[in-house]
Amino acid sequence: MSSACLNCATHLTETYCPKCGQKSTTHRYSIKHFVEHDFVHGVWHVDRGLLFTVKQLFTRPGHSVREYIQGKRVNYFSFITLILLILTITTLIAPYVHVKLSDLAPGNNRQAMTTLEQFISKYPKLVIVLMVPLNSVFSFLWFRKARLNFSEHLVANSYKAASELLIGLAFTFVIILYPNISVLRILYMALISPSILVYGIWFYRQLFSAFGYSKWALLGRSLAVIVSILLFHVVLGVVWSIVQR
Repeated sequence: MSSACLNCATHLTETYCPKCGQKSTTHRYSIKHFVEHDFVHGVWHVDRGLLFTVKQLFTRPGHSVREYIQGKRVNYFSFITLILLILTITTLIAPYVHVKLSDLAPGNNRQAMTTLEQFISKYPKLVIVLMVPLNSVFSFLWFRKARLNFSEHLVANSYKAASELLIGLAFTFVIILYPNISVLRILYMALISPSILVYGIWFYRQLFSAFGYSKWALLGRSLAVIVSILLFHVVLGVVWSIVQR
C-alpha cells in the first residue's frame, strides 16, 4: 500500500483514500491490463468525470494524461468509453450530415484521390482510432528517455485520438448547421486541420515535459512525432498508388 494517495496526496491507512475514494494501489499499464480492465470496463461501465476529462484535454492535455498514467485516475473518464461515446454520437447524427470530408477537397484534387485517400476521407474518425498504435510507435521511439512502456503510450495516444475526435465532432455539427461547401472548405483547411496538428505538438510537449527534456528538445521531438506520422501517410499513399497500377 502506498503511504500517500496518488490522486490527492492524502495519507493512506485503508484500501481506499478517505478523501477522494481512489484505491491505495494503482498498476502500471501492461497489454494484459489494457485488454482485461480498460477495454472491458470501458465497454460495460460508464464512469464519472466526462466534463472534467474533456476540460482537461483542452486546457492541459499532456499534463493531465501523464498524471492519469502515473496514477491520478479517480476523476477521469475512461478513454475507451470516451472514444466509444464520440463514435456513437457520430453514428447517430450521420443521417443529418450531407457534406462529406471528400467534398471539401478542391475539385482537381478530389478527382485525383487514390482509393486509400478516398477511404481516409470517407471514414476519418475510424482512421483516427486505427492510427493510435502507429502514433504510439512514433511517440515511443522519439521519447524513449521517458521510459514509458508501449501500453502507456497507447493510453496517451488514445486520449489524444479522443481529443481529435471531439474536434471532428464539433466540426460535424458546424456542417449540419451550415452546409455551405465553399465556406466549410475554407474553415476545414484554415482552421480544423491546422488545429489538429498544433494540438498534437502541444499534447506531446506537455506529456513529456516531466522527463528531463529541454524546452527545445521537447518542441523538436513533439514536432518529429507529427512529421513522422505525416511522412508515413505519404509513403503509404505512394506505395498504395504503385500497387494499384
